[in-house]
Amino acid sequence: MSSEEKLIDFSAEREKRIHDIKEKRLAEMRQAFEQALPLGKPKKKPKTKPKKR
Repeated sequence: MSSEEKLIDFSAEREKRIHDIKEKRLAEMRQAFEQALPLGKPKKKPKTKPKKR
């Protein structure tokens, strides 16, 4: 067994962990905003013919 097989890229692992932490925080913020300011269903615009000039 060579020691090269078990080397860990700490910078890559740290990037993954930081990304997961930020993604979790973003999801929590999104959920908090949805509770505070719920988005209603978008209103459908009636189809109208363009006016002739």
